[in-house]
Amino acid sequence: MTSSDDALILEQQLCFALYNASRALIRAYGPLLEPLGLTYPQYLVMLVLWEIKSATVKALGERLALDSGTLTPLLKRLEQRGLIQRKRDPEDERVVRITLTAEGQNLKEQARSVPADLICRTGGDPHDSASLEQVALLRQALQLLTAQIQQQSSKAEKI
Repeated sequence: MTSSDDALILEQQLCFALYNASRALIRAYGPLLEPLGLTYPQYLVMLVLWEIKSATVKALGERLALDSGTLTPLLKRLEQRGLIQRKRDPEDERVVRITLTAEGQNLKEQARSVPADLICRTGGDPHDSASLEQVALLRQALQLLTAQIQQQSSKAEKI
């Protein structure tokens, strides 16, 4: 087998390693989010709202890298559960603002253990600085990779 053939082996692909890691991580969240009654994408929405309290659908979509076709059904389910409220902006009817309800804010307390529990599910110790540093370095490396890919994609689109 030539080295060019090696480049086409599935296990040699960065995309496949990231894909498998992403799927495994999302599956690991499942049992942690089930008691909260949240799916993983709903948890991401709630994380943003716990941080900033209120956002437009557009801003949420940009922050989470989700299009409105994906985000709107998530928001409807969260609203049906009484965790968020969706209201049209009185100054611009096209803009929908999402705010937490009291119940949505209270859910934050129940979710506080999720990050530490997830570290445990990865084999780490949330009380060990080396484990926390390893997670932080991995997160930073992935954020840098994402930014580099987006930057290169943006350059390619301009050509």
